[in-house]
Amino acid sequence: MAIIVSAVTLVPLAFFLPLNGRFRVLNLYNHFIVFWFGLCCGVRYRVEGREHIPDGACVLLSNHQSEWETLFLQTIKSPMCTVLKQELLKIPVFGWALRMLRPIPLDRSKPSRALRLVLTEGAARLASGLSVLLFPEGTRVPPGERRRFNKSGIHMACRAGVPILPVAHNAGEHWPGKGFIKTPGQINVVIGQPIVTRDRKPDEVTREVEQWIEQELARISKVSRPALEEASASAL
Repeated sequence: MAIIVSAVTLVPLAFFLPLNGRFRVLNLYNHFIVFWFGLCCGVRYRVEGREHIPDGACVLLSNHQSEWETLFLQTIKSPMCTVLKQELLKIPVFGWALRMLRPIPLDRSKPSRALRLVLTEGAARLASGLSVLLFPEGTRVPPGERRRFNKSGIHMACRAGVPILPVAHNAGEHWPGKGFIKTPGQINVVIGQPIVTRDRKPDEVTREVEQWIEQELARISKVSRPALEEASASAL
């Protein structure tokens, strides 16, 4: 029902608005879905660190466990575009709305080309004042598991000299990445202090981002986290 309402109201309205207006209008859908599932399924959320969100453009990096964060994280800073699978743009209504928000669509079957696209298109978005949202794990990772981070977003931030805003959450514990059943409870979202990238090497920044997110996940998760050595070995 929400998709149908969006198709006949929000999407046509957003088409005639400038970019900032499009973000505000189309984000109403994200706000509604998060609210609706909180009301119907008892999936609430608590956010720490909103005061850390910078005024200017940044690269937001978050762990990826479910669909919930793909909706919610777009509401915390605007305007912000997302690096996403190009297949999503083919979905009726949803894909139409995404196209109006200047996403960076990737063909995951061509990783080298995808990396170049992230760096070039990401730099253009940041230069125009848009922040960029990426999930460096590249796919949804169930709670209690760990996957090595892709460095493309960090390379983008380092080249542009913009800060990285790290985010950790345990959404997958209540909104699983697979299946329709939602578990009532509180999703914890932690927004860290911006991480400086200017004049720093991507490998150094990657370690800092990964360590911070892993530390926060260990603190807020009900599911135990794997040891760093074990996780690194499984990623090889």
